[in-house]
Amino acid sequence: MKRFFSIIMLISFVSCAPIYVNYDYDKAVDLSKYKTYQYFGDMETGLSELDTKRLLDAIDTKLKANGFTISDNPDFLIDIKTAEFRNPQRETVGVGVGGGGGNVGGGISIGLPIGQSSMSREIVFDFVDASNKQLFWQAKSEASFNPRAEPIKREERFAAIVEKVFKKYPTLAN
Repeated sequence: MKRFFSIIMLISFVSCAPIYVNYDYDKAVDLSKYKTYQYFGDMETGLSELDTKRLLDAIDTKLKANGFTISDNPDFLIDIKTAEFRNPQRETVGVGVGGGGGNVGGGISIGLPIGQSSMSREIVFDFVDASNKQLFWQAKSEASFNPRAEPIKREERFAAIVEKVFKKYPTLAN
């Protein structure tokens, strides 16, 4: 029974696609002065309206849990941009034909793709000072996604991405 449980845990761990995040910020800026936020009014996320709402809800939940408040007169503005792309297919099977006789040889080999390539989405989070319009913090996440996922799975995926993205924001307590 222990072995069965261990195998199930290993499979569930491996099946969770990783979320990669890169950060950059202006070291000269005192990040602790930013306590209120708002989203850019003309923000074009590149997501559907429902997915944009899911992502913004996840961000609001995370930031509010860490002492930030949304405001009509914010300290900083948040801009979000996304891009989707298909990952190159890496699984192939090789098929070869060869022959030879005497001192002559020859062969043909080709790689045939197996399965389908996966989709990935890059989400860029920009934090911009509301008073001087200067970018002071940026995170880029890359994660696989299923365009046909059920709404609850989409919500869970956005929550996981937001959790990972804001894990290294310098002033957030984890």
